[in-house]
Amino acid sequence: MEPAAKWQVSALNPHTLHLMERAEADSLIGQVLDGRYVVRSRIARGGMATVYAGHDTKLDRTVALKVMHANLAGDEDFVRRFVDEARHAAALSHPNVVAMYDQGTDQGRVFLVMEYVAGRTLRDLLTERGRLGPRAALQVLRPILAALGAAHRVGLVHRDVKPENVLLAADGQVKVTDFGLARAVTASRQTQTGMLIGTVAYLAPEQVLTGDADARTDVYAAGIMLFELLTGYQPYQAGTPLAVAYRHVNETVPAPSSVIPGLPPQLDALVAGATDRDPARRPPDAGRFDAVAGEVLQALPPDIDSTSASVVPVPLGPSQAADGTRASLSERVTQNFRVSPDAPSSGHDGTPNPHTMVISGFEGPPRTRWRRRRASGLFAACVVVALLFGGFVWFQTEGRTARVPQLVGLSEADARLRAEKLGLKVKAGSSRQDPRVPKDKVAQVEPGVGTQVRTGTLLTLVLSTGKPPVAVPDVRKQPLDQAEQLLRQAGLQPGRQVRQDSATVPRGDVITTRPAAGKKQNPEEPVTLVVSRGITMPDLSGLTPSQAARKLAALGLNAQWRQQAPDNGQQPNTVIGQDPPAGQPVNRGDAVQVTFTDQSQCQWDPFCSYGGDQNDGGG
Repeated sequence: MEPAAKWQVSALNPHTLHLMERAEADSLIGQVLDGRYVVRSRIARGGMATVYAGHDTKLDRTVALKVMHANLAGDEDFVRRFVDEARHAAALSHPNVVAMYDQGTDQGRVFLVMEYVAGRTLRDLLTERGRLGPRAALQVLRPILAALGAAHRVGLVHRDVKPENVLLAADGQVKVTDFGLARAVTASRQTQTGMLIGTVAYLAPEQVLTGDADARTDVYAAGIMLFELLTGYQPYQAGTPLAVAYRHVNETVPAPSSVIPGLPPQLDALVAGATDRDPARRPPDAGRFDAVAGEVLQALPPDIDSTSASVVPVPLGPSQAADGTRASLSERVTQNFRVSPDAPSSGHDGTPNPHTMVISGFEGPPRTRWRRRRASGLFAACVVVALLFGGFVWFQTEGRTARVPQLVGLSEADARLRAEKLGLKVKAGSSRQDPRVPKDKVAQVEPGVGTQVRTGTLLTLVLSTGKPPVAVPDVRKQPLDQAEQLLRQAGLQPGRQVRQDSATVPRGDVITTRPAAGKKQNPEEPVTLVVSRGITMPDLSGLTPSQAARKLAALGLNAQWRQQAPDNGQQPNTVIGQDPPAGQPVNRGDAVQVTFTDQSQCQWDPFCSYGGDQNDGGG
């Protein structure tokens, strides 16, 4: 019953609500958040936040600023979980994931600072093109699966995979955004007008029934998205979010070839495997889904996109099941209504077809309107009865007592959600080191797992501080690969690399680490490596030989002099050439060949006494 409570209808006039939200959002333009981020222009507005293009004045770069809506920012429980989830998402480094730079609060506004991706969303592409060819669809899907796979490997679940959260950069790169945000909102139990936690079109059955989510729920959503990429349609259409959720639980996703005739059976199997209603029969994570998708892509004919482009889609019929045998309640209500094959209920923009009516997503001719209304009423009545009966059963079986669930290994937010589903409460108690349980995960619950308790009982969570801290080894002046190996041998993770100029450390060697050598570091947190770029060769042109000699000596470079007669109006006693050229990286001690015009007209410079090719050590 709980998922049904997540859809609410606003008491405000929609036009008034839109004007209020727009006024609030536009008021941010031109303001500076946290004394650093200038809000430039609004990019988009979603159910949780408004996204702006901004400028980071400290690092002089364009960023994306995601500012949470006021009703979420005013929820202390949400803000706490949101900060925790943002921190975990920031640790996810992958080329197909939108990088998260910073998080902060300014005058009650909670915001994220993320990588700015110039381009558009996958939803924009689908709106423009309708559908993609099989090869193009898999070529878009695989980077998405790679990003999700990287998250799944570190225990992070997206929970809201959909085309709106996939960005297509101008250079063709595919990036996934909004990692960790759906879980923060779910945990806060916030609801908003028109918003469902995890967009209903892509919700896995277990999310609808229990609210549980793991890597396989992301796989399900990716399978639904693949169906949409191939056909241009979402598999389940209905008049209300509840009706769509009902179909996810009770129906089987149709085969893409039932909409686009002639699609290879491998694509049907790929969608069917990812969207199986039983999570145990899906790929265990996005990495495995990606591997299978790669095999299917390789087996596709090279010209399949051009041949399938001319195929006319067959509109989805009522409850069109992949195996052709299932008949859910919504099917039985509408199975006697004929579907017009050339009049889909709506286009890609969701605009209803004026020649048809839509009842729970099924279409029919206007002359059957009275029968559709009666069928719709029967369907709604059945749903209400089912929900009431389910609530009665829940109260009799779980509403009075419950067993303490297995919470060890979960985050505090996930443990709270699982306990609250059983009518139990939780609080965070003391922390302790536990090498077997990752940092910030539950190491122990009191009363113990399996204990029978009354609903409303307060459980105490003991959170792990992770493995004991380890001293960072001294890897200064070590080649980068050797430094990373030394860190791993010490039980630490090499993190990101920061490049800096250095006149004393050769190019490619480590200048220092963050934290510095000898400092203690949690093994689960990466160590940043500051790596030398060497010396950037200066521009010597126009200098006198003595000026060039002093500049090179200051950088530890060895000058080798070459004399040449002035030509074409060149000034005597002036540097006219150098090797290596300006801007090229060099190391301390490298030789630099300097060519200068002869000294026949100079009277004061000490180089006037030199003749022919000279070698000056820089003195």
